[in-house]
Amino acid sequence: MHETLVSQRLVALFFAAGVVFNFPLIALWDQEVTWQGIALFPLALFVLWAALIGALAWIMERAPD
Repeated sequence: MHETLVSQRLVALFFAAGVVFNFPLIALWDQEVTWQGIALFPLALFVLWAALIGALAWIMERAPD
């Protein structure tokens, strides 16, 4: 039962990453805006990427052996 829940969460995370890193949403960040001297586009990509890795680590650490 619990293995299917982990699998479902991983599949949902995969599709969420596909949606977040797809063109319509990624184009929202492609502007000439800076935050403390850092361009917004690479900063947003890095933060989203780090959040997805954090979510993946959280899902996998909660999974029983």
